[in-house]
Amino acid sequence: MSYIKQLQNNYPCLDNSIALIDCNNFYASCERIFNPKLMGIPIVVLSNNDGCIITRSAEAKKLGIKMGEPYFKAKKIIDKNNVKVFSSNYSLYGDISQRVMEILARFGPDIEIYSIDEAFLGLNGFENYELSTYCNYIRRTIKQWVGIPVSIGVSSTKTLSKIANNLAKKNKEYDGVCILKSWFDISQALKLTLIEDVWGIGKRLSVFLQKYNINTAYDFIQLDKGWVRKNMGVVGEKTFLELCGISCIELDLIPSDKKSCCVSRSFSNPIEKIYNLEESVSSYGTRVSEKIRDEGLVAESMSVFVLTNYFNRKEKQYSNSVKLQLPYPTNNSIKIVKRALEGIRKIYREGYRYKKAGVILYGLSRSNQTKGLLDYDRKSSDSVMNTMDRINERYGSSTIRLASEGIEKSWKMKRENVSPCYTTRFEELVRVKLR
Repeated sequence: MSYIKQLQNNYPCLDNSIALIDCNNFYASCERIFNPKLMGIPIVVLSNNDGCIITRSAEAKKLGIKMGEPYFKAKKIIDKNNVKVFSSNYSLYGDISQRVMEILARFGPDIEIYSIDEAFLGLNGFENYELSTYCNYIRRTIKQWVGIPVSIGVSSTKTLSKIANNLAKKNKEYDGVCILKSWFDISQALKLTLIEDVWGIGKRLSVFLQKYNINTAYDFIQLDKGWVRKNMGVVGEKTFLELCGISCIELDLIPSDKKSCCVSRSFSNPIEKIYNLEESVSSYGTRVSEKIRDEGLVAESMSVFVLTNYFNRKEKQYSNSVKLQLPYPTNNSIKIVKRALEGIRKIYREGYRYKKAGVILYGLSRSNQTKGLLDYDRKSSDSVMNTMDRINERYGSSTIRLASEGIEKSWKMKRENVSPCYTTRFEELVRVKLR
């Protein structure tokens, strides 16, 4: 008797309930909230510097526009079909994401924010018919309060919830909610799921499995558990068990701290002068410092890197990086930028056209765990940084900044089609005229 048959006999009903809530075409949906005229219109959102397509609305997908495709390659289709193009507006997307997650937290205490547009929610204790009603209520609430459409998949494990969510999103018959709790429903869903689409399998393992004629998730669970462990290791076995309805990946209710943090950008136009690189690295050092301060972290070390455009084979190529130790764990923008400038001067070489630079912080830890050394300096540093952060939060990013960041910033990222920050800047609030 196969392992899955034993489970079906011993556990005819799966009790555990985990929901995956996923915002549909999130960036495109954010753009539609404050511009209802975009409903039904194909939309694409571009990456930094308006380089590649990172989000497509359902209408854009039907036109054959590919995810990750360079904008210039898709421009012919975009122009022909009047596709609306937006530069990425992460201030808007981040704020809308936070609003969605805050609503989800109202529906259950066990929540894991998985990404900017996805979250797992523990829903134990509900009967199946109650789950359907509850999930539809969650969808309606988010749509009404924020304006974002979501799809919800529910099952006994996170991996099965991913599959349920995918079905809810792609099959209209589910009306946005798919619940896989019975063995019959699970088996049917696994038969419709290609092995490469299973969370945790990936391209390399799917190619390996296809050699053994394992083409769907259902084919996979027919295998012997020992064979899976021997050929795919512990991670493969966990995926196998999750597809069999046994939860092996718990909800991460307290996210672990980051070990590193990076801010890097491609330049709108290649730059050659050292002072332009110094300005860019100063800006990135300031931003990465703000990010770790926001999470209550400090950094022990850092690195600075630069590179040229490797796609332009007509030009000389160069890339380099340097790792720098900070004098003590800190999140002070002034001290981090000072070290970043030392780094960029070490690796800069004349005669090259630089396309990208970045700053990475390492050895992150909680700021309250590193007190005791140079506490007087820490208090003074915290006071200055907190003041800067409050001013910039109230009056807009970079209202007050370091002089080394420059003013003109001719190198700054290209964002020709960016929408207003409707929810985070007072001057860009939507104005409604009453007649």
